[in-house]
Amino acid sequence: MSGDIAKVSGKGSSRSTGNNHFHHQHQPDQPAAPLSRYESQKRRDWNTFGQYLKNQRPPVAISQCNCNHVLDFLRYLDQFGKTKVHLHGCVFFGQPGPRAPCTCPLRQAWGSLDALVGRLRAAYEEHGGSQENNPFGNGAIRVFLREVKECQAKARGIPYKKKKKKKIQIKPNVKDEANSSSKQHPALLSSN
Repeated sequence: MSGDIAKVSGKGSSRSTGNNHFHHQHQPDQPAAPLSRYESQKRRDWNTFGQYLKNQRPPVAISQCNCNHVLDFLRYLDQFGKTKVHLHGCVFFGQPGPRAPCTCPLRQAWGSLDALVGRLRAAYEEHGGSQENNPFGNGAIRVFLREVKECQAKARGIPYKKKKKKKIQIKPNVKDEANSSSKQHPALLSSN
C-alpha cells in the first residue's frame, strides 16, 4: 500500500505545511538513526496525504482537514489499487479464484487501507494534532473501512475472519495447587 502511495506523491517531501502546530520535532544535534520500515512508511504516507491536501482546490491545511478529506483521499487511492474486486454483474462475483480475466476494477485492499489509516492516525498526533480531533480516528472512517471489508469479502468470496486471541493459561505452582485444594476441601487432609 505504501508503495502505491509513494508513486502518487513522487519521492516525498519534508516541507512544512505552513502550520506551526503540525511539524515534525527534529533535533539537529543528534545523528538521525535509520528509520524502521513502519516509520518510513508512516512518513511517506503523511507526506502523500499532505500533498493531496495541497493539491485540492482550494488547498486545505492539515489543521483544517476533517474526516471527509480523509474519506476522499481513501477513495482517490483506489485508482492505484492492485486488488480485483468483482462487481455484482460479474460471473466471478463471490468466487475466490476466478479462472479467467474480467473487466472488474482494481481497488485498494481493505487491509492496506486499514494499515494506512492506522499509520496516518499516529502521524497526525506525532505532528501536533490532538487525539480528540484526529480525523483518522473518526467514526465515519471506521464505518467506511468496515463497508470496504464486507464488500470485498462478498465480491471475492473470501470471508474475513477475526483472528482469535490465544488464551494464555497460567499453570499454578504444585505447592499452590496443594494449598488451594486443601483449603477448599479440608476433609481430604483429615482422612485416617
